[in-house]
Amino acid sequence: MNIEQFCEYCLSLPGVTEEFPFGEETLVYKVAGKMFALTNLEEFSSVNLKCDPDEAVELRERYEGVTPGYHMNKKHWNTVDMHSNIPNKLILEWIKNSYDLVVASLPKKEREKLVQ
Repeated sequence: MNIEQFCEYCLSLPGVTEEFPFGEETLVYKVAGKMFALTNLEEFSSVNLKCDPDEAVELRERYEGVTPGYHMNKKHWNTVDMHSNIPNKLILEWIKNSYDLVVASLPKKEREKLVQ
C-alpha cells in the first residue's frame, strides 16, 4: 500500500477529515474530531491505528509488523509497519476497525449524522 491508497481509503469513510495537528509531517485522520489513523506523510513507513485492547495484544503476537502504538497509548493503539508482509486487505480492515471504534464511542447524535 502506498500513501495515496492509504489517504484515499481513509477519506472514503463517512465524516472523515484530514488534519495536521502535530506539524506538517504528521498526517492525522479524524472522525467527528477524534483520531483514528495517523502516519508520517514524508516517510509512510508505519501507520498508527486505534484498536480494541484485547485485539491489539493479539495482533502484536500474531504479526511481526504490528507493535504497540508509537507515541500513543499502548493499550489502545498499534503501529503497523507498512514495509512488513501484512496484506493490504488486512491493513484496510484494521483502518476500518479503527474508524468503527471511534464512531462507536461517539454520542448517538454524532453517529446518526454519519449515516445520513
